[in-house]
Amino acid sequence: MSLGTEWDGPQVPVLGDEGQAATSALASAAYRDSLIEEIKKADNEWHQSTVKAGRIALLRPNLGEAFSRAVVARMLAPGRKPLIQSFGSEPQFVVEHCLAANNIRRERDNRLTAVTLVCGVLFLPGLIAWLLVFQLRTYIAKRDDKRAGTLATVLLLVVGVLAALFLIKMPFHGFWAWYARACVALPVLGWFWAKRICEGTAKDLRARWDGLLSGTSVGAKVPEAVPRGPDQTAAEELRQSLARLTAEQQSNSVFYAGPKGILGMGTRWGAWQLAEDLVPADPTREIHPFRSWDVVRAIHDQLARLERGPLNTGGFPKPSVKHWIVTPIGEKAGAVSRPEGTDVEAFQVKPHAIQDICNKQQFGSGDRHYLGVQWTLWDGQLILTMLITVTVLHETLRIEVTGHALGPVNSLFTSKPEAPTKEVSKSLKPWETRTVKLPLVGTDEVVRLATRAPLTWYPPLLNWLGGSLALPEPFGLRHAWADQPWRHRFMADDALRAATPVLRVVHSAAIRVLRENGVDTDKFGTRSGMLSGLVQDPTPRKADLYDA
Repeated sequence: MSLGTEWDGPQVPVLGDEGQAATSALASAAYRDSLIEEIKKADNEWHQSTVKAGRIALLRPNLGEAFSRAVVARMLAPGRKPLIQSFGSEPQFVVEHCLAANNIRRERDNRLTAVTLVCGVLFLPGLIAWLLVFQLRTYIAKRDDKRAGTLATVLLLVVGVLAALFLIKMPFHGFWAWYARACVALPVLGWFWAKRICEGTAKDLRARWDGLLSGTSVGAKVPEAVPRGPDQTAAEELRQSLARLTAEQQSNSVFYAGPKGILGMGTRWGAWQLAEDLVPADPTREIHPFRSWDVVRAIHDQLARLERGPLNTGGFPKPSVKHWIVTPIGEKAGAVSRPEGTDVEAFQVKPHAIQDICNKQQFGSGDRHYLGVQWTLWDGQLILTMLITVTVLHETLRIEVTGHALGPVNSLFTSKPEAPTKEVSKSLKPWETRTVKLPLVGTDEVVRLATRAPLTWYPPLLNWLGGSLALPEPFGLRHAWADQPWRHRFMADDALRAATPVLRVVHSAAIRVLRENGVDTDKFGTRSGMLSGLVQDPTPRKADLYDA
């Protein structure tokens, strides 16, 4: 998707894009208006978001405001920490929508700031009095008492009556009498003006939210990311940050975090090892020298043809076959560090370095090489990865195949906007209830937005006063809010079915290389047949949790 495009309403969705559903679901969070605490429902057992409470409840952000600001700051800020790849989604698409959502809210906040200055700051005593009333009302409404909502409404009515009496029976005369009347009335008129502004923006945000989840092509309007002259340094820096984000997404370096599995690929649910001694097929001749890379290269060529089969009955889609450099980190590590140096260019470990790691770094500390075959299924909601590593220690060659699965995006991100409603009792039949539609933007929401608007020019102060969202680290958009796939029957079936053909292709390719280099493959063949039976065990396991 190109930068700077506007949303022109429902369009024909672009088919064939991998990860379209997962990407759109994550992007829709930037436009949501639910409570910020809702993000905690999407956290999984390994990655926890933190909602930082502010000093003033009236200035608290909603989910969309906090999410879009947090994602932009974490993924585009200069000097940011490395990110985890978002397999099965496009992080640049999500970030662009976060930028677009920020722009829409900034335009709204500029208009609300003007309203606040004209109808509030010029009549500051009245504004402060009304804000204290709403702050007290918010405090009462947050109590667990069932009568709290009624008490909060009664409080507002009482204050309204007192304000009306104050306007009629004014204790002042002359200029101050008219100023006092304006202090009471102008903030209320400003509220009606602000309500219209907020409702228009809310409809726009909800339309984009619904459009992303409905499959329509919703463009993100980010004009500040397109430099229009050599002096627009901010636009150029933003463009470079987006380019860096895309380059890091294509990196071939990943991180193994113990029980969390490989970050971005999910936990390891199965492991199968083929390990036998290298014995010459002809006792009178020695084995022809070969290296681990020779076996890996043969496996790579064979895996690239997985979508081919003897029958025309569907089968595997074309997989992504890639060499990975895996770096071990601690289970509770809060950050990662990508490989650097002359062997790395644009976040990619160069081929000669990959081959060197494959042949030499098989024991002790250091990075390891894995050959991966990966499928992006269910529109990006399921990421299946099978990793293969080949090691040779003394006279034993070991071929290990492990299965990783990253499940669907949490259902919080796939829920569509619903009009606010309320169940009330019928007047003549109090034992029956009916559904009443509520305003899209309520009274408290208008006050909250109008109060926050003048502070949005300095986000650190607004975050300190109202609160913010801290994203789980090490952060990656896709794995941070992914559920386990095992609760979805068909996703679980896909993960389990992929293991057997991959294992057999790996073994057949490896045995062919061994045979060509004069190795006795009888034991390898027998062991391969045993593993082919074991791999059909239909139960996924937590292979990274060692019972020791």
